[in-house]
Amino acid sequence: MSEYRAFIRWKCGGGDFLKGRYSRDHTWTFDGGVVVPASASPSVVPPPLVNPANVDPEEAFVAAVSSCHMLTFVYLAGKAQFQVDSYEDEAVGMMGKNEQGVPWVSAITLHPKIAFGGSKQPAPTEVQALHHKAHEQCYIAASIKTLVSVARS
Repeated sequence: MSEYRAFIRWKCGGGDFLKGRYSRDHTWTFDGGVVVPASASPSVVPPPLVNPANVDPEEAFVAAVSSCHMLTFVYLAGKAQFQVDSYEDEAVGMMGKNEQGVPWVSAITLHPKIAFGGSKQPAPTEVQALHHKAHEQCYIAASIKTLVSVARS
């Protein structure tokens, strides 16, 4: 099986850490060398302790679900001989509270806009079926309720 890694780096750069007054800005570094500026969500921690321009974990989660769905959909459409010229999605994640009162991303709604080219155009029912299969086969969607554990160092 494959292994995926991300290197997360944060450093207390001043402020009053014990009173919660410190920057939440940090970076995510991926295996290809891309460094993404990240921070806590401004809906959770107010600026200036966060940078609203940076990616926060909640929106990254929504983007990962949308991206995986799109990649799976495009793959399946190609296998079905449908030419996809473009795919855009404005995915929306909603926060809720679980049974213990802990906030979580309770729902993600995808809003794909797909342009098909070529001579073979899918019927709306075929597009729906492709979305259904994409959801079933998306690695991220299949992992949302997985157990998360912390390794001992």
